[in-house]
Amino acid sequence: MDSDGKLRSFAILQSAVAEWPTIRPHRLAVGFYNLDAAGKLERVHREELDVDGERTEVPALAGLARPDLILINDDDLAYAKVRLDPKSLATATAHLKDFANSLPRTLVWNSAWDAARDGETPARKYVELILANVASETDSSVILVQLRQLATTLNFYVAEEHREATTVAAVDRLWDLASTVPGGSDAQLQFVKSFALLARSASRLDRVSGLLDGSVVLDGLTVDQDLRWELVASLVAGGRMGQDGIDAELQRDNTSSGQNAAALAKAAIPTPEAKAAAWESIVVKGELSNALQGSAVTGFMRVLDRSLLEPYAEKYFAAVPGIVATRTHALAQQIVVGLYPALLTTQATIDRTDGFLASLPAESAALRRMMLENRDGVARALRARAADVLPAGDVQ
Repeated sequence: MDSDGKLRSFAILQSAVAEWPTIRPHRLAVGFYNLDAAGKLERVHREELDVDGERTEVPALAGLARPDLILINDDDLAYAKVRLDPKSLATATAHLKDFANSLPRTLVWNSAWDAARDGETPARKYVELILANVASETDSSVILVQLRQLATTLNFYVAEEHREATTVAAVDRLWDLASTVPGGSDAQLQFVKSFALLARSASRLDRVSGLLDGSVVLDGLTVDQDLRWELVASLVAGGRMGQDGIDAELQRDNTSSGQNAAALAKAAIPTPEAKAAAWESIVVKGELSNALQGSAVTGFMRVLDRSLLEPYAEKYFAAVPGIVATRTHALAQQIVVGLYPALLTTQATIDRTDGFLASLPAESAALRRMMLENRDGVARALRARAADVLPAGDVQ
């Protein structure tokens, strides 16, 4: 870029993963976006072209003023992963909600998520982008997806040394959002649920408890039975409620959904004894229905203190062959995928998985596929954490 802010040249680079090193041609568009006087991100230029090979020069863009945000694959013409340059990512973080149209906003959401989970941009930047912009989304499904990806990012992709502080800050921001969006809106409900899922300190769990007993009120929020169970699970996982509280809630809602929620909460009790009982029920006895087992698996893995899961890493790999041999495919898959020690995101987990894969007979194709996908999730998380190791103030 020249000193006057104009682009000296412009090129699009393509790459492919080493395992599949094929670079294909694409027809795509490049969009230039600037903030207008009203604070909206408006497209000021569009260039459509064919991209072929590792480097494609775009001479038509040379000499133009460098915009606030450059969006490769604008209008979503090609099937491709795209990346934002640092200035465009900074603009998106501050102004994603200000796109005049929804399609470029969606493309930026997808690009930022791909870059974070591929370990190409710091995970904390993605957390910042979500929290700064998600409340402006009007599509409930988009909010749901972003909040799920927020939880995944906090649990797996943020560097270990920054995870606690980043999660606490995110929880506080979610409460602020729940308190400021329109009362009774679906967005408010989703922010409250996400807050309860991630709450982990005394003051935040106090708010969860207050929502449950009615001493804390958010304007317009209806604490229905489904939300009550989510609040109960949060309090159980946080060590603020035990089996007596779960039983009392089950008396209020002794329905099929209530029994599933109670199974999740019971398995989430954060004591070695409760985890051992849940493991016995799920893995050893194997007497639960599909729905109850799925809930119990989710609850077993819901921990604030991950050391509770450490005794089960070796037990998991020892149990899996027998599980696959004796259970239905659906029940076995719940255990093979759901109880995989992904939260123990270490090289040791990778090594244990590699050893297990090496021992599998050739006819175990389905199990091998599931285990390879499990392994890939941990390997991906380790790469993402490596990209997020800078101190918070230095994340670019």
